Order: sequence, then C-alpha cells, then structure tokens
Amino acid sequence: MRILGAIGLSGVILLTATIAVTAQSVPLPIPSPRKGLAAPSEAPPPAVVTPSPVTTGAAAAAAVPGQNAGGLDDKQRSLVDRVSTYLSSVQTLSGNFIQIGPDGGRTEGTFYIQKPGKVRFEYNPPSPIDVIADGSSVVVRDRKLATQDLYPLSQTPLRYLLADKIDLQRDTHLVSVSADDVFVTVVIEEKQVLTGTHRLMMMFGAKDLQLRQWTVTDPQGYDTTVAVYNLDQKSKPDPALFKINYERVLQ
Repeated sequence: MRILGAIGLSGVILLTATIAVTAQSVPLPIPSPRKGLAAPSEAPPPAVVTPSPVTTGAAAAAAVPGQNAGGLDDKQRSLVDRVSTYLSSVQTLSGNFIQIGPDGGRTEGTFYIQKPGKVRFEYNPPSPIDVIADGSSVVVRDRKLATQDLYPLSQTPLRYLLADKIDLQRDTHLVSVSADDVFVTVVIEEKQVLTGTHRLMMMFGAKDLQLRQWTVTDPQGYDTTVAVYNLDQKSKPDPALFKINYERVLQ
C-alpha cells in the first residue's frame, strides 16, 4: 500500500479512482440490481448534465468573484439551509452511479454510504477499482493488481458528503447557489497550499432535494461528473464493505 499526501490528492478528489479508470473508460452496460437497490426499470439511468463553464472550471472564479456565505441573499440562504438539512438527514445511502471523466469516458458502478465517514464505490468490469473510506482514510484499491493507495479522508471533498452533520454556510466556502425548475445547484470552493483550488458542484432535485449528481473541477480545470440513481436511504449497508486492510502498510 502506498500512502500519499496532499500532492497525490490533486488527481484523486472525491471519486479518487478517476485516474485509475481513465484508460478503461469505455461504455458499460447498466449494472444489474443488487439486494436493497431498486430495479433499473423503476429508475432508469439519468441523463448526465454537462457542467456549464460559468459554474465550473477555470472560468468559475471570474463568474462569481469572492462570493461566500456572507454574500447570499435570503432566497439563496434558504436554499442552502434546505440542502444542509437534507445532507444531514441522510445517514445511509446506496445506489448506482455513472461517472464521466475529463476525457468524456464513461464508467458505472454501485456505491454505499454509511455516515459518518464511510463510503464504498464499486466500479463495474472491466474496471478493477474499488474506492473505500472507513471514516478516517480513503483507499483506492485495484483488484487486478492487488494494490491500494491510501489518502487522508480529511483532505478530500468526500467529507462534505460523509459528514454526520453539515452546515454548508458555516463549514464550507460557498461560491454560488442557484435553482431552476429541475435542479438546486451549490458550488463549493476548496483551496489547499499543495494541491491548488478545487471546486465541487452538487446538484439536487428541485422538488425533492435528493442528490442527483456532482462535479469536481481540479486546479487545471478538468471536470469529473458523477450522476447517481436508484437511491435507497432505508437499507443499512454491510459494515464489512467499509473495511480497509491496513496490514499492507507494513509490507
């Protein structure tokens, strides 16, 4: 197991397996339903919304310079409070995901969340990647090569989705908040000395405020978008899904 610091995180923000699946990012069949997940016929794969250059990428800073929680109007504050309440209310979540990488490549798989701090992303074959967070660390595991890279959970935006309770106005640097008939969109900016500035754009359903997709923009302006569907908030994931083998650190 390789333990990587903040420099390594620039290529592995949020869904850290992006760099590992790029070479294998080919269209894949829709994953078959698993126990506890709704059948695809009940919730077909979503159409992934391509991020606008005015809300992500290099142009984002110019679009809303210096805006933070203090610059929001009453409507925006209300939206942020509702999103914060939703995120805090979700304690378990599982479903399917579709990931679109910076090169346009498409990968799919299944994810499981158990708050606080635990998540697992299982990519469908031919990708051999699993991404696992156990509450303190994140591991990118390659099943084919039997390798895994370790990252501090505290240094990835995963923590925003995995926090037991979160107040987006207090706990993050908000860049923009907007809503239309389809989505409520919240953009968060995170600056780190070694890795530069990353942006996280989260999109929620306008009617039910359920998480629909998110986009991470790296310091070079490259976007990785993940859309989620077949969401299940009732089933409790198996705790074994979130276990990391730390014994390999000493090997």
